[in-house]
Amino acid sequence: MARDGATGLLSPIGRGIAAGSDTAHMAILGYDPFTLYRGRGPFEAKGVGLDVAAGDVAFRCNFATVEGRKIIDRRAGRIKSGTEALSDAISEQVPEIDGVRIMFKNSVEHRAALVLRGEGLDEHVSEVDPHHEEEDYWECKPLPGYEDNEAARRTADVVNKFVQRSYEVLSTHPVNVQRAADGLFPANITLPRGVGTAVELQPFADRYRLNGAMIVEVDLVRGLGLYLGMDIIECEGATGGRDTDEMAIAKAVVKAFDTHNFVLANIKAPDLGGHDSDAPQKIEAIEKVDRALGYITQNLDAANTVIMLAADHCTPITVGDHSGDPIPAVFHGCGVTPDHVSDYGERSCARGSVGHFGGCDVMNMLGNYAGTAAKFGA
Repeated sequence: MARDGATGLLSPIGRGIAAGSDTAHMAILGYDPFTLYRGRGPFEAKGVGLDVAAGDVAFRCNFATVEGRKIIDRRAGRIKSGTEALSDAISEQVPEIDGVRIMFKNSVEHRAALVLRGEGLDEHVSEVDPHHEEEDYWECKPLPGYEDNEAARRTADVVNKFVQRSYEVLSTHPVNVQRAADGLFPANITLPRGVGTAVELQPFADRYRLNGAMIVEVDLVRGLGLYLGMDIIECEGATGGRDTDEMAIAKAVVKAFDTHNFVLANIKAPDLGGHDSDAPQKIEAIEKVDRALGYITQNLDAANTVIMLAADHCTPITVGDHSGDPIPAVFHGCGVTPDHVSDYGERSCARGSVGHFGGCDVMNMLGNYAGTAAKFGA
């Protein structure tokens, strides 16, 4: 693809800025996160199927392992099964707190989403998850400048009570009793983070006159697609984990073009290797992407299709988290004039003809290559 395409470097939301998957995907789809982003929680909640309405305050959550207040594992050993039963138990036993309705649902692996609905709530509160093990989880508090805001204080109080109630429900749940007996980390608490409130975004079809679809593995990006009115194509075998079936995703991408003229696909596995600082795992995940791309390029007509390959952010194994480093990117197919770069990587793509561009440029560039972009001006 690099040999026959045009290459460059992508900084999704700005040079040197470590992007979240939500803000990065917003930017790549042409929605400026600096003006439109109101927090990650609503995307996560909508992605798992929770209703999110104006005035709601939403969080993404982790099932985690604690001893007292000390976090032993933020992801409960990357729990893969049993979370639906844990989620159901919370929903049944904690339907409301102080007149605030509680809506909670599990997502992929250790992830979940929480929605608070009631009078007098405000999203300007802090996270509970410190993002590190071997330290105490935090108390939710109003953000600086909102200490005297009654709605923020009320919201923080409800969050703290929810965290405590989740511990009470989960610590003796049969799923966790069995996990402990098997020598696994029990998912004995939920840690809310990524707070936000409902957003209004212009539908993708109205913005670009395209019939767009998503084939994605994480509810966060699925939620964004739902907000934009895009079709979400479910793919059996797309787990969001190391074991994901990349060929099933590739085949779903090709088939999606029978009914759509824009498809966004996301494979999560390379990010997991970065977060785990596990080089072999990340190499294995990149090989998955390579196999998927092989099938896609062999089964789509390059003369009538333009493909962009990139990531939504950088996750170096030396950092173990997202970084602000630019991402190698390549455009291939319809309308693309190849440059002199013949391989895909940070150093080689830095020499490419596309240069260093931002996420909000992507849809314009794709439209230009495909010949679908509208003229600006007379």
